[in-house]
Amino acid sequence: MVSFVARRLLVSMPVLLGITVINFFIIKLAPGNPVEMFINPNTPPELIEAKKEMLGLNSPFFVQYWQWLLQLLQGELGYSFSSYAPVAGLIQERIGPTLLLAFSALIAGLLVALPIGIFSAVRHNTKWDYFLTGLSFVGTSLPSFFLALGLLYLFALKLRLLPTGGMQTLNGDGGVLDTLLHLILPVSVLAVVVIGKKIRYVRASMLDVLQQDYLRTARAKGVREFAVTHKHALRNALLPIIAVFGMEIPALLGGSIIIEQIFQWPGIGQLTMQSILSRDYPTLMALNLVAAIVVLTTNLLVDVLYALADPRIKYR
Repeated sequence: MVSFVARRLLVSMPVLLGITVINFFIIKLAPGNPVEMFINPNTPPELIEAKKEMLGLNSPFFVQYWQWLLQLLQGELGYSFSSYAPVAGLIQERIGPTLLLAFSALIAGLLVALPIGIFSAVRHNTKWDYFLTGLSFVGTSLPSFFLALGLLYLFALKLRLLPTGGMQTLNGDGGVLDTLLHLILPVSVLAVVVIGKKIRYVRASMLDVLQQDYLRTARAKGVREFAVTHKHALRNALLPIIAVFGMEIPALLGGSIIIEQIFQWPGIGQLTMQSILSRDYPTLMALNLVAAIVVLTTNLLVDVLYALADPRIKYR
């Protein structure tokens, strides 16, 4: 396992390098430039050109990328074009709230989708199965921004049970309970999307396993149905379930951009939107780098969990 992880990490290096090149190229293709975003339109052209030269925007594409890569190899992510703050500091401030939001939604989705999917598979072709499968389609097709606005209107504006946005109440004590109250609405929206998609995956995986001969043998030997379903069948159905839930982590980080905007959650999503609107190249490159690392790390973690879930899997 150790050698497998080491090989995967070595293979990930050129992949990560290629991702940064593509991201840098796509960012440079965007119309406009950062100087035009925060300089007065009446500024003389020579001052605008001087500003571009100072930021290195007049250099060829590969020169700019090489300078950025040298900074990265030195452990630096550069400075924001819009705020002039260190990009590493900006991401460090925002990554915590985003991870809290994403993993809370993933855990909530797992706790709901797993038992519902198992129940639907055990009761397949019954009214309960049709009802739960129908709900999963509703959760999958419902736009997250529409659900977010609906929950915000109902629970925050009409009923006044939950806060409208942010991570903590202004001038509040900033305690754990206050953060949990602010988490409920955005986590609920993201969790509904996860639950809607994952119920069908869990159901399909369990149905494949429940028809296997070794489970019929276990029932014939007198093993209780609960043990047959949750001990023998579930463990053998875990491999595809681990895959789909593992790949939900990058999807949640990307999907939280809209949710963070709606609920004013101070995370990576808000920083991404601000960087796009201000053409903040260093911050965008750092955010894309973080997203690529998360995807590659998630893929590696899924492979490791495969071996833990099924001892028959050996990596050589």
